[in-house]
This record gives sequence, structure tokens and C-alpha cells, in this order.
Amino acid sequence: MVSLQDVQAALGRIRDRIYVSPCARTETLSRLTGTSAHLKLENLQMTGAYKERGALNKLLLLSPAERDLGLIAASAGNHAQAVAYHAGRLGVKATIVMPETTPITKVANTRAHGARIVLHGASYDEAYAEARRLEQAEGLTFVHPFDDPAIIAGQGTVGLEILEQDPAVETIVVPIGGGGLVSGVAVAAKETRPGVRVVGVETEVLPCMVAALEAGKPVTLEAANTVADGIAVKRAGELTLDHVKRYVDDIVTVSEEEIASAILYLLEKEKTVAEGAGAVAVAALMQRKIRGVEGRNVVAVVSGGNIDVNLVARVIERGLVKDGRLVRISVALQDKPGQLAKVSAIVAHHRANVIEVHHTRAFAYRFGDTTLQLTLETRGPEHVEELLTALRERGYQVQRMGM
Repeated sequence: MVSLQDVQAALGRIRDRIYVSPCARTETLSRLTGTSAHLKLENLQMTGAYKERGALNKLLLLSPAERDLGLIAASAGNHAQAVAYHAGRLGVKATIVMPETTPITKVANTRAHGARIVLHGASYDEAYAEARRLEQAEGLTFVHPFDDPAIIAGQGTVGLEILEQDPAVETIVVPIGGGGLVSGVAVAAKETRPGVRVVGVETEVLPCMVAALEAGKPVTLEAANTVADGIAVKRAGELTLDHVKRYVDDIVTVSEEEIASAILYLLEKEKTVAEGAGAVAVAALMQRKIRGVEGRNVVAVVSGGNIDVNLVARVIERGLVKDGRLVRISVALQDKPGQLAKVSAIVAHHRANVIEVHHTRAFAYRFGDTTLQLTLETRGPEHVEELLTALRERGYQVQRMGM
């Protein structure tokens, strides 16, 4: 097990090479969640995520002989960039195996740090298996992304910084993939101040730590697509599971729509860019998934900000749908001149903005009618209901459609 002394030693080892990220109170999130909310912005690290901490601590602990062999790691992106960046700074060769589905920006950034990139498999686990094969075939030194004491100790420095920056913290909310970050943070928090609660957050589609706790051992889940690709891990670590059992108070899960909504919130209200994995702690707070935090001092770790720009538009769109600010409705109309203008006038009167219009006879509710499908930008759910009510009061058959 990793000790508090291990985490403190890691902080002393990496302190001069790692950015001390802000942990500021957010008034907007505090009002929204009924807490005194703070954001630990690890997305502001040089490589865009907390992973630098564990990777650098591990590299500094390697012997000269282990470094001379060259490094190999498997990662969906953030661990890859962290290993590549610090290996380059230390003059060590690195090979990174990444899933073929890794966002382009993460692949490009990792390659820019001087690492050799191998794209393999459809998931982290398949990339991991290939990395272990190359480790043996080429005689390389493997750097595990989470199930390693040096990695856990390095990630735990996030927890020590939180305790120093926010001495009144009562609950720390942490994303969970393989469990390295939550393990390290929990050790730092619980061994320093046992009364601090540590809550982990996983995506609903790949709750590998929840499954491991239920089974009493790591189990392999079926692969699944998620916007939180940074925590898309099918199997929790052996070592991290032991730490979670001992130190973590609770684990909750969030849906894809809830994650998208949190990304949008952070971008729009907090003016910070978070990837899916980096936003899950905020999503859990926004959706009131965590019990007993009302009126309490809470820190949510925004663990990373490496989101593919091509994904941002889709995430924003999904977030707008989840928040009720983007809606699609279907209106049955008589097939005669002027009907479209009348509906448009009602929409305009209620200050909804038309994004897309589709007018069809073939799929009308009944023969002789036509169907109007509108995609609208609104102020939220109450505004949508106001508009639907206005249309129905004027005799229109209208229904809300799914995206």
C-alpha cells in the first residue's frame, strides 16, 4: 500500500517541475449545487491533465539502467502525453501504444513530445496488451498508467495540494478510470485528515471500479464507447482496488448526457475546457448524485482538458439538448398556404430561434395534412413548455421529438 510518506516524498521530488494548479471557489457551481464548491483545475497542466504527476514521479524513481532500455506505456491519451513529455525532458526514449480510437489531438500532442506512437486496438485494454507484448519483444521498461505505487503516489500530490489550498475542504470528488488518481488523493486526504470524505465518479457505461468492489476483485467489463475516453477502462487495477476499499467513501456514476452537460457548463460558465473524463466530478455535483454535501465545502477535481475539437461541437449540442436549450418538435399542419407562416409567427413571438426546418407530406399524421419538424434554440425547459402550450392553445397537434 502507498503511504502518506510516499505521497509527500513524491511531492518533494516533482514540486519544481509540476504546475500547482488553482483550486478556487466557484460561486456559480456553489449556487447550482447547494454547496461551497471549488474546482481543482488539473486541466491546466502542461500536457492538459494530472497524469504528469505520476509519470514524472515514476521516471525519477527509475534506475539509469531502466531508463537506458527505453520506456513503453499504454494510454488513451493523457498518460501517453505525460510519459512522452517528461521522458523527452529527461532524455529518455519512449514508445506509446494508443487505441486506434484515441482523439487526434492526443495522438498529435504525444508525437510532438518526441515519442514513437503505435496505434493498436479499439480500447485501452487492447492497447495495453500490445504494450506488454512490445515490452517483452523489445526489452523496454513499462510505465503503468495507474496500478503502480510510484504512479499512485505521484497522483496523490493533487490531494496534498487541495488540503493546502482549501484547508476547510470536507469532500473531494475525483474521477475514476483505473483508480490511480482516486487512490493517491484518498491516501493523501485520509492519512492527513481522516474526516475528509473522498467520493469517486465513474461513467455509467464502464463502471469498472464499482464492478470490482461488488465482485471483491477486478473484473473485465465489455468495451463501450464513452465521451469520457480518458476513464474508459474495462478493468480496475489490483493495487488501486485495495486503496479504494480502504480509503474511498463512495463511488457514483454519471451518464453520457450528464457528462456532456458538465462539459458545456464548464466551458460556458467557468470558462475552462474539460474533456469528458475531466468533467465527471462536476457532473456528479450538478446532478446531485453525491449524498450529504449540501452546505458543505466540496472540491471537484477537473482532471483533464484534452478534448478533440471535432468532438466539442457534438458535446455542446448534446449538452444543449440535456439542458433543454436545443429541442426538436413536430407540428401537424393543414396542407394549405400560410400554415408555415402562422407557426413561425408563434415561435418568433415566444423568442425561440429556429435552427432547422423540415417540411414533409409523406410522413404526415393523416392524409391531407403535412408535418413540420422544427429544431429550436430555447432558454431551457420552461421556455419549451411555454412554446408547446402556446401552439396547442391555437389548435396545433404538437409533440417533442428525441434527438
